[in-house]
Amino acid sequence: MSAAERSDIEEFDEWLDEVAAALAWHDGDAEATIRTLLADCKHLREQLALAQIAMGMGFTRGWSPCAERSAELVRRE
Repeated sequence: MSAAERSDIEEFDEWLDEVAAALAWHDGDAEATIRTLLADCKHLREQLALAQIAMGMGFTRGWSPCAERSAELVRRE
């Protein structure tokens, strides 16, 4: 098994642990877990929008945060 394959397995294991932890927090209720995650996502998008409005372009040397995932992140999943 190559190092890249081990890395993929480790990433999957970490993801699975996070999913299990989120479900355990809601006593195994998948719908409640999804509702909480969607509410968290909405809150973070609102916070990002406020930060984007408040910060000047010089502060980040032209970089601006984006609420959408980059093509690279979408491709990996």
